[in-house]
Amino acid sequence: MIIDAHTHIWPDSVARKALAGSVPDLERRGDGTQDGLKKSMAAAGVDRSVCLAVANNGAAVDKANRFSASLDPGHFLGFGSVHPDLTPEENLASLRRHGLRGVKIHPFFQRYALDDERLAPLLDAMQGEFAVIIHIGSISTTNSEGICSPGMLADLVRNFPRLDVIACHFGGYRQFEAAAEIVIGLPVYVDTSWPPSLAELDPGEVRKIIHKHGTERVVFASDWPMADQAREIRAVRELGLADDDVDQILGLNLARLLGLSS
Repeated sequence: MIIDAHTHIWPDSVARKALAGSVPDLERRGDGTQDGLKKSMAAAGVDRSVCLAVANNGAAVDKANRFSASLDPGHFLGFGSVHPDLTPEENLASLRRHGLRGVKIHPFFQRYALDDERLAPLLDAMQGEFAVIIHIGSISTTNSEGICSPGMLADLVRNFPRLDVIACHFGGYRQFEAAAEIVIGLPVYVDTSWPPSLAELDPGEVRKIIHKHGTERVVFASDWPMADQAREIRAVRELGLADDDVDQILGLNLARLLGLSS
């Protein structure tokens, strides 16, 4: 079973506009629609894709969660969104109402920092119930310091030890060395997404941090449509890891975390 832990799709009516407003310096590898992702999955041999909702403000949270809950469960696993504009009770009520088991936090697009005092009670309330995938690291030309840096993630993990965290981009997009020093080894999962491709990183260095972190806590992710799923699967297979470790990373680890069956 191959599961992509990190993809983005939008309703067909807004996909083009939403995609145009995302990271400006990355080439798009798809159109951001459900049908587009299904075609990519079929070509790459991906069984399920986790689709991550990102609400820019509190007013958009329930709409985003409703869309995530509406996705075809045979192909997709929708993760919802939360926002500190809402109370913890309002956020969790929306997630539960729509039957969602995880959320995406993206401080750059949602316009808050990981240490925002409004976020703390929400993270506390999600412990033990929801998986939380968090963008960590820079984006475009914007530095992550004071927003969602590897060090800020380390503080978050210490403050909320029962929170099931997946750190995007090995824990530090475009900050690989800082992530390797600060995030690798923490009690979190890390995903392998590194658009435009994991293949642009030194495979020996990637293999080293995977072994240091523990292959059981690494999950495959592409960040489609910012990267090509088939290319990213090849990049994982070409790291030189043991076959059993590759199988764990490509799907079994996330299936275990989320309680998924084949």
